[in-house]
Amino acid sequence: MNITNLFKIALRAIAGNKTRSFLTMLGIIIGVASVITMLAIGQGSKLQIQQNIAEMGSNMIMIHPGADRGPGGARGSADDSQTLTLDDYNSLLTEAKYLAAVSPNVSSGGQLIAGNNNYQTSVTGVSRGYLTIRQLTVEQGDMFTEADVKAAAKVCVIGKTIVDNLFPAGPDPVGQVIRFNKMPVKVVGVLKSKGYNSMGMDQDNIVLMPYSTVMKRVLAQNYLQGIYASAVVEGMTDLAIKDVKSILRQNHKLREGDDDNFTIRSQEELSSMMSSTMGMLTALLGAVAGISLIVGGIGIMNIMYVSVTERTREIGLRMSVGARGIDILSQFLIEAIMISVTGGLIGVVLGFSLSMLIKVGAGWPVTVELWTVILSFAVCTVTGVFFGWYPAKKAANLDPIEAIRYE
Repeated sequence: MNITNLFKIALRAIAGNKTRSFLTMLGIIIGVASVITMLAIGQGSKLQIQQNIAEMGSNMIMIHPGADRGPGGARGSADDSQTLTLDDYNSLLTEAKYLAAVSPNVSSGGQLIAGNNNYQTSVTGVSRGYLTIRQLTVEQGDMFTEADVKAAAKVCVIGKTIVDNLFPAGPDPVGQVIRFNKMPVKVVGVLKSKGYNSMGMDQDNIVLMPYSTVMKRVLAQNYLQGIYASAVVEGMTDLAIKDVKSILRQNHKLREGDDDNFTIRSQEELSSMMSSTMGMLTALLGAVAGISLIVGGIGIMNIMYVSVTERTREIGLRMSVGARGIDILSQFLIEAIMISVTGGLIGVVLGFSLSMLIKVGAGWPVTVELWTVILSFAVCTVTGVFFGWYPAKKAANLDPIEAIRYE
């Protein structure tokens, strides 16, 4: 019996029991649609996190005072918080070979006041290089100058959230004098809006001042809370970190064998960690959704057993007129595969539609990738073969005489 006839027989058997065939497919349809949708949500979230980290500066390097936390979670001593100084910043600025920009980092919380409006936030003391590191752009006015840094000038650049809260009536904030706690500060620029990142942080809630102003006039301290830098290109981040470590160890007069009294972290490291975490979550979502595919496969096996039982006499008659065991096996196996593949195709369409509906309706980050569709379809095909094999094998092994006598 040729393969075309086997397909025709399988198709007639499926068409003869439309409702039962559809209910059998339903498990596969739900399984495939669930896998595609869950993987699309996981993959979309992963890509959005990577994109947001890249917007913050994918080649950014963060240097903090104090040794890295040990297994107990405690740092060495309170003095560790004062191990970074302006000398370290100047050394990195002049000696580091793989850094595109360097900026000190000091911050303080307080209240901003403009007329009758006030807003609780924090100010960050940085250098002009901070814009390059964090990929920020001044949309109105200008960034403060090097002369402002040297003079510890009372000037600042603010984000859109600060503008909305201090100047709700819409006057141009550039040139306006606001107060941070009791200190008057002139607004010299407004940053281009960046919105919220994937971790829910408002990137426009930002006030930048010269680091010298914050250190002398706000905090009255001579040490830094951190140093931000960016590698020349993302691929040189590891080289840049090694260079920074060497310069800082030399500055701090650390001998070989001494522990670092500073901690270096890179955005690349954060991106890798987040990608790994989201990859595990995506795999978990896919695995949970994949359980429904197994349930669908069990449904196929159950229905194929029923079909073999119902058509025992038919099987006996086919064998008596010359059908071989392999023909009977192929007939029922093809039937199982057709049910599985048809359910898989419907599931792919449904999964893609659900993903787009979630993206548009709920606004979630959803990305349907080709490999998820291929994987889901391949799994449902294998499911049809796996769960259809045993009933088909049982049909092929029936004794023709006993089959014809079956009531």
